[in-house]
Amino acid sequence: MDTTISKKILFNASCIALIVTAMTFAIRAGILVELGNDFNLNNTQLGWINSMAFWGFPVATIFGGLLYNYFGPKKLLVAAFLSHLVGLVMTIYADGFTTLLISSFLIGFANGSVEAACNPLIADMYSNNRTTMLNKFHVWFPGGIVIGALATNFMNSFGLGWQLKIAIMILPTLIYGYMFFKALFPKSENIDTDTSNNIKSLFTPLFIFVAVCMTLTATTELGTQQWLQPLLEKSGASPMLILAMVTGIMAVGRYFAGPIVHKLNPIGVLFMSAIVSTVAIYMMSIVDGTMLYGASILFAFGVCYFWPTMIGFVSEYMPKTGALGMSLVGGMGMFATGIWNPIIGSWIDTNTQTALDSGLTQDLAEIAAGKATLGNMTYFPLILIVFFGILFLNRKNLEKLRVNG
Repeated sequence: MDTTISKKILFNASCIALIVTAMTFAIRAGILVELGNDFNLNNTQLGWINSMAFWGFPVATIFGGLLYNYFGPKKLLVAAFLSHLVGLVMTIYADGFTTLLISSFLIGFANGSVEAACNPLIADMYSNNRTTMLNKFHVWFPGGIVIGALATNFMNSFGLGWQLKIAIMILPTLIYGYMFFKALFPKSENIDTDTSNNIKSLFTPLFIFVAVCMTLTATTELGTQQWLQPLLEKSGASPMLILAMVTGIMAVGRYFAGPIVHKLNPIGVLFMSAIVSTVAIYMMSIVDGTMLYGASILFAFGVCYFWPTMIGFVSEYMPKTGALGMSLVGGMGMFATGIWNPIIGSWIDTNTQTALDSGLTQDLAEIAAGKATLGNMTYFPLILIVFFGILFLNRKNLEKLRVNG
């Protein structure tokens, strides 16, 4: 029997699990209109269905972060595999709003379990370059969204139903489940596994501040991506192609994150990302047609480094929070996005009705509603400019904190 622990196998299996996680986001974004039509759901109800996935995520990260020290990553990944499998099958056979809520929650729980297990596992295995390797791992979130978006676009061209789009995620789920089942896992040696110490370290001004920032970075990235279909459907550009283009750029950017993180340090990366994201979303709210592709490219560069750099920031600047700190920050991001999803959906409904009441046609009303909603969403990264600016001005003190642990 082979008793060798292979970091490469564990890293690759983690990446496949993250691909499944990302595909659930992309494909759900691509079938929102179909779900609305088939089950007679409005955008507010679709927002609640989206929210279940985002709320299942923090439930998993909270429990996963607490249990990581006791059970290790393997048992968390078994939970992820089972939840993905049951959630996907349940979605395929959904018969209405309630079933979609439950299945979305299970998929969100699976996604959170992947993050709760894999982020600290990778930080532990690659302790000397955590932010860089976490960025390389998170290549496969946008990478998986590219796969899901292109698959959705391809299946749309053949008129295939949303059930088949969900079903294609079952194969990579089985693959990562098998890889983790066969693999040997290392003992945690390079992250703090003292749970009481982890919990105590959460109640610091810096961790609370970063957790608040994460609610805004996640909503800026994921809130915008989840609603691309209804926001841009009538705008003269293909929402699924924009999603594939944006996430493709994000994947390349994260893969080559090492030199950028080294040059600017994580704080500088976050500050610049907030500035670029603000400009990009504002541009998306005022342009039409092919100009949207240019604005979307800028958006991709803006949100590219948010998620993995926030996780890396916690692991490097607040190492005593351990796996729990990384998990809770990710959970805060998803929880906030879950809260904002129904609100974004209601913005679209309200803005559409306002435009219709003003005498616009349905198509023009949807375009106007998309622009108005994107205008509202500009405020998320705008606030981040202020918050990350504060961190940037205090970067010298924070660097001392990183050096001293």
